[in-house]
Amino acid sequence: MIRIFAILIGLFFAMQGVAHAKWHKAESDHFVIYADDSEEDVRRFAEMLEQYHASMELVTGRKVDKPSPSNRVTIFAVGSQRDIRRLAGTDSRSLAGFYVPRAGGSKAFVQDIRLKNGYPDFSTVILLHEYAHHFLISTSRFAMPRWMSEGAAEFFAAASFNRDGSVQIGRPAQHRANELAYADEVSIYHLLDQELYNQERGKRYDAFYGRSWLLYHFLNFDGERKGQLPAYWQKVAGGAASIDAAREVFGDLDQLEKDLDRYLRQRRMLNYKIERELLSYGEVTVTRLSEGEAEMIPVRMRSQRGVDAETAAEVVVDARKIAEEFPDDPGVLTALAEAEYDAGNDEKAIAAATAAIARDPNRANAYVQHGYALFRRAEDADDQEAAYKAAMVPFLALNKIENDHPIPLIHFYRSYVQRGEEPNEQAKFALERAAVLAPFDQSRWFNVAMMQAGEGKIAIARQSLTPIANDPHGGSRSRAAKVLLTAMADAEEGKPFYVAQTLDTEDDQTGDQTGDSADDDTSEDETPESDHAPDGKDADAESETRLLLARFG
Repeated sequence: MIRIFAILIGLFFAMQGVAHAKWHKAESDHFVIYADDSEEDVRRFAEMLEQYHASMELVTGRKVDKPSPSNRVTIFAVGSQRDIRRLAGTDSRSLAGFYVPRAGGSKAFVQDIRLKNGYPDFSTVILLHEYAHHFLISTSRFAMPRWMSEGAAEFFAAASFNRDGSVQIGRPAQHRANELAYADEVSIYHLLDQELYNQERGKRYDAFYGRSWLLYHFLNFDGERKGQLPAYWQKVAGGAASIDAAREVFGDLDQLEKDLDRYLRQRRMLNYKIERELLSYGEVTVTRLSEGEAEMIPVRMRSQRGVDAETAAEVVVDARKIAEEFPDDPGVLTALAEAEYDAGNDEKAIAAATAAIARDPNRANAYVQHGYALFRRAEDADDQEAAYKAAMVPFLALNKIENDHPIPLIHFYRSYVQRGEEPNEQAKFALERAAVLAPFDQSRWFNVAMMQAGEGKIAIARQSLTPIANDPHGGSRSRAAKVLLTAMADAEEGKPFYVAQTLDTEDDQTGDQTGDSADDDTSEDETPESDHAPDGKDADAESETRLLLARFG
């Protein structure tokens, strides 16, 4: 479990250049980027990411609907690798960035922009790897086996952005070369059988990622095995165990391993080259942040990374200092509202959010923080119905501005549940809609499944839970989904199934199966989020932070 240590106190204020007035914000169809860099470089970086998204659509044949503005991935270019480690709250020298998938607020924290033609800098590879996960999850509800998930992310992340505007996808993963040459080898059986891998995995760094990339690349380009990869995944999605599906589709696994070793020794490998004219994407706009917003960037990063009670109290002190200097800046006031909410100061959060909206009615996060604070205050209100009705006002205002923002939809449902009333059909639809809008946030689908089970829609609830249970990165949420699926095996269609009681019973029997503790089998780049996420940000299910490791063997 990641813990955000007191070392964060004043961290970014000590970083040279972090609050320079040249901070820029780039916005495109799928990304929002904050970087202390030139307008030209920030624009080019956004264009590269949009080219990457368009390339993935062409290669996979999957089209992703344009997300609502708040469901785009927000990227903070933080600084050095050391700054990334401090922000994550870890001393791991292998950490190169991390990603927090959350409905209405997915964030990626990476090192400074490092543009170059051809094969990208490793800090960029890290971001491309994680965005590949985001893209693939957004286009399918069926979780890939872990080797396939990581192999696909490595396959797409090994991309090149060429001077002529073309993009190459599926190049040899140069960043895994040392791993494939020197790290402990992972056999085909361990690759395809995650339980076997977890049981026998040694403490030394191994070639799991490199071998996953190799198998994925091989199955994509080897002519004799054309069609085997989608056939394998179809069987796994249908419920077959990975190793059983592999034997049925790939045949002799010993022969597959020999073929892989031979494939790795080839001097040349195929890749997809996508010409510039085939890459279609929307306009990229770049604006320079105000002096106040630039000063507030360190506070925003710490708040949106996730805080515990101790660090929230520290962050709000820094936020107030900046707000005193820039009292009329709506961006500063919005960040102050979030810091005040995280620190438990609801009235001050409401005041800051109200002031921000008065100065700029389009500040989505100001409405969110206003609503969060009102919801928390409503918990102790004498007239709960009136309190929650009032708490929905900022969310309803946000819904008018951005109809597909998932947070108002989620809280419309909560406005019934938290006061002990049965949600109406419109509220139930709103929760399901929020999950559809943010498929990468598995906690939303978990909530939907619990709602469906409570309605007696057992078959549909199983459909919602199965991808979560099969998610190789799901951690305790995945375990909880498996517990529920087992308990629901004999549930009667049409009869309400009480999910909370089932989870409580399982906790008593096996320990904390659904809490925030780190998993024993957590992979090196998948770790649950910090030990505290404020209620409004993630009250109903744990979110996850994906740590992206820069390993070279």
